[in-house]
Amino acid sequence: MIVCSCNVLSDHDVRNAVNGGGSVTRNAKQVYGCLGCSAECGRCARTIKAIIDEALGPCAKACCSGCPHSSHPHAANEDAEPAEFALAAC
Repeated sequence: MIVCSCNVLSDHDVRNAVNGGGSVTRNAKQVYGCLGCSAECGRCARTIKAIIDEALGPCAKACCSGCPHSSHPHAANEDAEPAEFALAAC
């Protein structure tokens, strides 16, 4: 299903961006960066966030010890700023 008609991104593209890299993708901006595009109208941001939350499951907000995402620099620190920092290679 197409979730972003401006960039022609499917739900599969978003899931692959979330699950495919070494870094944890937690917001739409990071998904766009991983996919080499940027937000245009923004109407898809909620849908992309829902797909991210579904793909990460219980790790959607913060990773815990033993989680495959726990190698992320801010993963165990819930007080850290949201993951708006520079993107690692996806």
